[in-house]
Amino acid sequence: MMRVGNDKSLAQSRLLSGTEKRGNVSSLDYTDFHFNTKTAPAMSDDKYNTAIIEQAKKDQAAGKFQSDSAGYRNLVKSYVSAVSPDRKSIISQGLRAIYKNTRQDPQTFNLLDYMFGSVKYSKEADDVSYAEFYDSNGEMVASCSNGRWISYGTKAEDARESHLWGVYNQAWNSAARASQGDQGAANGNSAASIDILG
Repeated sequence: MMRVGNDKSLAQSRLLSGTEKRGNVSSLDYTDFHFNTKTAPAMSDDKYNTAIIEQAKKDQAAGKFQSDSAGYRNLVKSYVSAVSPDRKSIISQGLRAIYKNTRQDPQTFNLLDYMFGSVKYSKEADDVSYAEFYDSNGEMVASCSNGRWISYGTKAEDARESHLWGVYNQAWNSAARASQGDQGAANGNSAASIDILG
């Protein structure tokens, strides 16, 4: 019954639950690195680009790369969440609709319902075995299967994250080459000194 949308979409399957439950469904921890919801941007895109470059340089100097660095993870979450759908609201409204409905048999909504952010689900008694959550563009943004939440990146999120990776990787590689150049020059000077002494 699972429908997977765009093959290019980044999906993160994890137990991302908080401490609260609604029926058999655990609440989500939206602070988790892998589960974004809409937040206001912390800075302009130009400032983000500068911050990404500076983070890459810091990480390279510390011998860290991408998610090895807490600074990188925080930056990605902040940067991507600026274009994220309001997953928190979509999921909360969807769960309210599911638990409000007393119908026990599986229900499938039509295409218009998908496009307007409705939910597709199957429900047995008070338990939800499977639910999909869509944004207003008709993109699946999350699903829950037997208590396991999966987040699906939207096209906007995937594009923003790809941009960040490009800027970060280029800055990290440049810093690595500069560092190797400095070490190579230092090693070359040492070797030249040894040759002269020899």
